[in-house]
Amino acid sequence: MKFASIRLIARDIQAMVGFYEKLTDQKADWLAPVFAEIVTTGATLAIGSVETVALFKEGTAEPAANRTAIIEFQVDDVEAQFARLKDEIEVVLEPKMMPWGNLAAQFRDPEGTIVSLYTPMTEAAKQRFGSR
Repeated sequence: MKFASIRLIARDIQAMVGFYEKLTDQKADWLAPVFAEIVTTGATLAIGSVETVALFKEGTAEPAANRTAIIEFQVDDVEAQFARLKDEIEVVLEPKMMPWGNLAAQFRDPEGTIVSLYTPMTEAAKQRFGSR
C-alpha cells in the first residue's frame, strides 16, 4: 500500500488553493473547477470544493470542521520558511524544538486546519527521514 494523498474539503476552494500555493511555493494543478492538487515528492494534497462531497455520499465530509489532523511538510529550513510566511498567513506556533527532534512551526489554513512545517534537527530525526 502506498500513502498517496490527503484531500481537504473547502467551503472556499480559491482561498484554500491560494493558501497552499503560497505555503508550498508551488502552483496547483486544477483538474476541474471544483478540484485541485498540489503534488509534492512525498504525497499529493488534494483540495475539493464542498460540492464534491455529493459525488461520494452527501454529508460525509464537512469543510472547516477539522480539529484532529495536522498536515505536515518537511522543509530544508523551517526558520527561513517561517520568516517568508509569518506576515501573510495565520501563525499558530513560532519555530520550536519538539521532543522527537524536529524544529517545527505551525500555521492555520483558511478553513482552520493546522499546517506544520518542520526540519529534522537531531541525528535521530535526520536518520528517520533519511536526511544527513
